[in-house]
Amino acid sequence: MEFPTQALAELRQAAPHLPAKRAVVGLDGFVDTIVTPVALRNGQGEDFEPINTITEFGERVLQAAGKSANIEFFPRMDKLGGNGPIMANALMAHGVAMTYVGALGQSAIHPVFQDFAQQAKVISITDPATTTAVEFTDGKLMLGQMRCLDDVTYDALETKLGAAGVDELLGSADLISLVNWTMIPNMTEIFRRLVSDALPRLPAKERFFFFDLADPQKRSREDLLEVLAVIGEFGQFGQVTLGLNLKEAQQVHLALDFHTLGESKEDLQKIAADIRERLNYATVVVHPKESAACATADGTSWIPGPYVTKPVITTGAGDHFNAGFSLGQMLGLSATSCLALGCTTSGHYVRTAQSPTFEDLETFLANWPK
Repeated sequence: MEFPTQALAELRQAAPHLPAKRAVVGLDGFVDTIVTPVALRNGQGEDFEPINTITEFGERVLQAAGKSANIEFFPRMDKLGGNGPIMANALMAHGVAMTYVGALGQSAIHPVFQDFAQQAKVISITDPATTTAVEFTDGKLMLGQMRCLDDVTYDALETKLGAAGVDELLGSADLISLVNWTMIPNMTEIFRRLVSDALPRLPAKERFFFFDLADPQKRSREDLLEVLAVIGEFGQFGQVTLGLNLKEAQQVHLALDFHTLGESKEDLQKIAADIRERLNYATVVVHPKESAACATADGTSWIPGPYVTKPVITTGAGDHFNAGFSLGQMLGLSATSCLALGCTTSGHYVRTAQSPTFEDLETFLANWPK
């Protein structure tokens, strides 16, 4: 049985359990403006030639050294952003009951999150950060302003909810996903407080923890190793999954003193297995653009992804992968089928700019792109 067929069969068999699944996701929040950089403007509006690649953009910037430059960003859309809200939105589209904790607005929920707040229970600690997402054919640059995320702390959460409220928030969740460690300065301390204060008070149950570091290049190796160790302590209270794109996976792999590896099927499986074994996590998943691999105690899995050369949108693709993979875990699917759900959720999103419904997942799997 090919993996899309297997994943579709497993998904349909598990579907009756979906309405009971609950997730808590946090802790960031961004207002994203998606833009295209302009190389040559011929007229008003969209009458321009874009800067297509990051290399071209870099060359344009370097030419300004010692001089100056004016680079236009043509706005495509404003949308809710941040690893947490995008992942949460995708899980809700799948049918998962959602509580979101993060930075959605201080005195009132920011307008870009209004629809989101109608569907999820939201607990907002501070104002959202902002990102200008510059999209190219070979990647994207995320230009952020995020000082307000300094206010995301464990004390702020406990002040908002009280200790009993924190227990209630976490106690009924099947999935607790804490993402964007890189951008939230106090996240490691939040993790420590959850492990020392909140989680020991919760009743025992099967629960999944999902972590996404979110491009830790700007954090030191010492900070990275520290948080990886703290994440491991969540294993006392549930199954820990670390989700990584290719760049993140290679960085973590090197930080753990392994040799540099590429993105072949074998390399991806080894990277995932090395990280999982060294850190003693339940699962490590690695998802480059064209495939995905994961490692569990039972071994490694790999699938080719439904890659598309001209996506409608790329910002948020990894968060959609994380949502699909986590859905598979909550529903008890095999590791290979979890990978397939991650790729399906991401694949549908980059083609349509819409988070797929449960029915969309079935349709995509049944008609897996060749």
